[in-house]
Amino acid sequence: MPRYDGPLLAATALARSYGPRKVLHAIDLTVGAGETLVIAGPNGAGKTTLLRLLAGLMRPSAGEVRVLGRRLAASDPDARRPLGLVSHQSLLYDDLTLRENLVFAARLHGLARPGDAADLALRSAGLADRGGASPRELSRGMLQRAAIARALVHEPRVLLLDEPFTGLDAAASGRLRSLIRERADAGRAIVIVTHQLPEAWDLASRVAVLAAGRWELDEPRTGDLAA
Repeated sequence: MPRYDGPLLAATALARSYGPRKVLHAIDLTVGAGETLVIAGPNGAGKTTLLRLLAGLMRPSAGEVRVLGRRLAASDPDARRPLGLVSHQSLLYDDLTLRENLVFAARLHGLARPGDAADLALRSAGLADRGGASPRELSRGMLQRAAIARALVHEPRVLLLDEPFTGLDAAASGRLRSLIRERADAGRAIVIVTHQLPEAWDLASRVAVLAAGRWELDEPRTGDLAA
C-alpha cells in the first residue's frame, strides 16, 4: 500500500445544484487515516447527494474532491479505485451469483487473486453459504450484507457508507460494526451517512450535521450520546 500522509479524502467548496435549486452549499471536509466521520441530518438535507459526489458518481456544480491527494474526475477512473461504496442500490448484477459479482468487482479493481478476495468478503459478511445465490433471491438484509461485501472486496482505503444498517438484524449490525472498527484501526478513512445518529454514534471519531445543504456542526465526538 503506497504511503500517503495527507487526508485520504478531501472536499473543497463542494456544491451541487439542480437548475436553480442548490442542494449543497460550498461543503469542505477532510477525513484522515483511521478517522470515521458520521454525517447526520434530516431527510432532504443533501446527505446522499454529498456521498455520491464523494464517490465520483455525480459531478459537482462547483468545488472538487480529492482521494489520496488525487483529484476525482470522470476522465480519471483510477482515482476511484481506493473507494468502496455502500449506497441505496446494491450495485450487484441479478444475472450473476453473489460470488461471481464479487469476483467481477475484484477483477475491476485489479486484484491478483479475485476468487480468494471474493471468498474472504463473503465469509466476512456471513454469506459463505450463499455464494451461489442470485441477488434477486436474497432477503433485504442479506442483500445489504452482500452490498457491503462488494464494497469491501478490494479493501478500499476510503469507505463510504450510506445508511449501512438498513435492513440488518442485530447480528449482522454487530458484524458490520466490527468490520468498520477493524478498518478504522487499520488506517482506513470512513464516512457514514445516517439520519439516525444513535446507530452510528459509537463508531464516530467525528460527527457532522448537514441541514439544507450546509454544515451545522463538524466536531470530534466526545462522550456518550445520551449524556
